Amino acid sequence: MYDTVIKGGTVVTAAEQFAADVGIVGETIAAVGHDLRGDRVIDATGLLVLPGGVDTHCHIEQLRADGTTDEESFISASASAFAGGTTTAITFSTQFKGRAIGPSLAEYQARAARGMIDYGFHQIITDPTDAVIHEEIPALIAAGIRSLKVFLTYDPLHVDDRGFLRILAAARRHGALVTVHCENYDAIGWMTEALLAAGLTGPKYHAWSRPVAVEREATMRAIALAELVDQPIQIFHVSCSEVAEEIARAQARGLKVWAETCPQYLTLTAADMDRPGFEGAKFMCSPAPREAGAAADLWAQIRRGTIDVISSDHSGYRFDGTAGKRSAGADASFRDIPNGVPGLGARMMLLFSEGVATGRISASDFVRLTAFNPAHLFGLTRKGRISPGADADIVLWDAKAQITLTNATMQHAIDYTPYEGKIVTGLPITTLRRGIIVMHNNTITAEPGSGRFIPRAAYDLIKPTGHLANNFNPSAYA
Repeated sequence: MYDTVIKGGTVVTAAEQFAADVGIVGETIAAVGHDLRGDRVIDATGLLVLPGGVDTHCHIEQLRADGTTDEESFISASASAFAGGTTTAITFSTQFKGRAIGPSLAEYQARAARGMIDYGFHQIITDPTDAVIHEEIPALIAAGIRSLKVFLTYDPLHVDDRGFLRILAAARRHGALVTVHCENYDAIGWMTEALLAAGLTGPKYHAWSRPVAVEREATMRAIALAELVDQPIQIFHVSCSEVAEEIARAQARGLKVWAETCPQYLTLTAADMDRPGFEGAKFMCSPAPREAGAAADLWAQIRRGTIDVISSDHSGYRFDGTAGKRSAGADASFRDIPNGVPGLGARMMLLFSEGVATGRISASDFVRLTAFNPAHLFGLTRKGRISPGADADIVLWDAKAQITLTNATMQHAIDYTPYEGKIVTGLPITTLRRGIIVMHNNTITAEPGSGRFIPRAAYDLIKPTGHLANNFNPSAYA
């Protein structure tokens, strides 16, 4: 007898689909088989039984230098995630230039503990001082924060090439993955100045300020510097096939370079920012959505395996009020409008509808992209799979049901969704986190504070390849 048995559904793994029951003991999947019996039975007849989604790129209640935070709290983000079929998230602790990591990390840990979703952290490094490189980074990696985030653009987050190399070297020494936002800082600044001088200030010109070449160059440079150090990296939010091609060339050379994209690059275009008045601000994110046709090329890169993770890059700013998109006023230039879009709750429904329901990918591909691959890449060993020994993070999914996305269905703290009115096919009916039902029919039943921090130990996938120019390891001396 099991504590809980999910019966009558079709189990979907990263490799196959089959009819089976799933037996759960406590928080763990104990068996996948037939005719299992349990104290509690959940009927999954006609439904897909999927591993809970793993979103390895979302900004939740992220701290700002002035002491405020992003508007999405860990409680509201947890609700949105569960409503969308996601049970695990990796979010961002921020270092502020001129400051140590420790105090902001401690505050962020306290905030995250109030939520319901299981979580890990990427540590953003903005100021790679000697103390940060030689003391703080080793300590936080040892504490289970095994990924570092680097921005190659944005004030005040941007690091230059030398700083990036120092971070890569520290990650190599201590066994962490480096994730990179790839856009050319100086090129964007130069383009922005030219556009504003020409009087081109509306939200649509956000895309003009950071065209494909800006993202492609920074991606090529990030890969080259990582190759110099022999440090594995993941390129965040790939927006177009031209960037994916740079990554594919690196992968063909045997480099450990992985890539993700996000639903906004598969469903939105630059034209969405060209809407009357301030409305285009709702669709501003970086890199910017590309021209019509770019999504079809991205799907081809997904099918080839060049891009093997799809995250939300959830970065929600409210549209109304003074704390979000309008913080610099309703007539602000594109340069001064916070850019980022909410997508934590919509990610899996959008991808299933645009991918599986249209025949672009299989249900097993969907599991790989949204759960198995992100868990595997980031060392979340008990997440992203339906097999004995894994956490009982399970979503019962109706592959045929249709729903019209609205902001209310997202259950986030943001006052809009860029996907308002979009009809999707396929949606989660029930979400379990570690064996407990946390969402059923869009009603959240989880308790605040029930989420759990997931420390990540060292793992082989992100070890260096051992190939170094001239067999010299600069990381040992830098």
